[in-house]
Amino acid sequence: MKRIDVITLGCSKNLVDSEFLIRQFEAEGYKIEHDPSDPKGEIVVINTCGFIGDAKEESIDTILDFAEAKKEGKIQKLFVMGCLSERYFSQLGEEIPEVDKFYGKFNWKELISELGNSFRKDLIHERSLTTPSHYAYLKISEGCNRTCSYCAIPIITGRHKSKSIEELVEETRILASQGVKELQIIAQDLSYYGLDLYKKPMLAPLIEELSKVDGIEWLRLHYAYPAGFPMDVLDVMANNPKVCAYLDIALQHISDHMLKIMRRNVSKDETIALIQEIRKRVPGIHIRTTLITGHPGETEQDFEELIEFVGATRFERLGVFPYSHEEDTYSWKNYEDNIPAEIKQKRADQIMALQQGISQEQNQQKIGQTLKVIIDRKEKDYFIGRSSYDSPEVDPEVLISATNDLEIGQFYQVRITAAEEYDLYGQI
Repeated sequence: MKRIDVITLGCSKNLVDSEFLIRQFEAEGYKIEHDPSDPKGEIVVINTCGFIGDAKEESIDTILDFAEAKKEGKIQKLFVMGCLSERYFSQLGEEIPEVDKFYGKFNWKELISELGNSFRKDLIHERSLTTPSHYAYLKISEGCNRTCSYCAIPIITGRHKSKSIEELVEETRILASQGVKELQIIAQDLSYYGLDLYKKPMLAPLIEELSKVDGIEWLRLHYAYPAGFPMDVLDVMANNPKVCAYLDIALQHISDHMLKIMRRNVSKDETIALIQEIRKRVPGIHIRTTLITGHPGETEQDFEELIEFVGATRFERLGVFPYSHEEDTYSWKNYEDNIPAEIKQKRADQIMALQQGISQEQNQQKIGQTLKVIIDRKEKDYFIGRSSYDSPEVDPEVLISATNDLEIGQFYQVRITAAEEYDLYGQI
């Protein structure tokens, strides 16, 4: 049993966990395939997501598919870890006995012991990247202390726990030595970083220290929280050329009525003032946010207020999720999920239609500009890259004719020549 197929579902935070696990397996001589199109391993490990309904369904379907493969003798061992099994550990064990063992989100080290090996503490900061070798995700904390009404993350992950600055600098040094040039800084809540360890917000000092690591050229911030946002981070973004003028900050709604129901601990006026201050102090910044439609209590007036806010604020990047009624959350216990699914989706579609037009106009404004672009891959007639305003997987890309001889993982100055809603075209 020397080949293991590791399947990662859900977010980039799960991906980081899989990369740490894969490094341990490889150190013991296993051949690892990550998300193979044709799984052929004797052992399969599924790292699940349990955040919202669609993600849970995907995780369960994947487990069932491999449970059937095990019945047919195509694989010998099946293990499941991650958020879904953390959240529904006992139920899954009863309902899917074909799985050899379930692990939660934090005890995956025991899986190594299950295969007869010991966890290698000397490799504690090392990962085998599943991303292209020039960028990586850096998870700076786990858990969340917020009490948002709709969110199951604190139920799954527990309270916020920061990694130390020293640990993260060491992890970054190792990544840089492997050729990583770009870091996506991730957490359930960036804004809270350091409060548990250092008794004060420490995101700005952390970013400054990470930027000093030789080889790292871009750092990009994901998943900040508006309440208690560490304003000193804006000075770092404005003055440190390695820190991208990009911020992912989930707002979820804007009407005071809904912000109170959602238990966001921030008001409409405070939110608008924060966005204005961010744009004032970091000129040209690209802000990504996410919104929720159809949360219990959302009226047509609330939705109209939200869509008016989107139109007026003109976010550079935006995503929308129809509300998912999650077990054991505050909303689950206190509200009826009484807005029909089609209304939730219709509202989400309306916002995205508006955002599509905004994105088209903003991309058109980039025509003629010269942007620093990193090349991620080649597809048919184009090299595909990203500017400092774009995170992998979720944001616009820059397409450059493959008549140029470009090197994947390298930076180039690219003049933008054309634009669509979500993509740019350029020339070296």
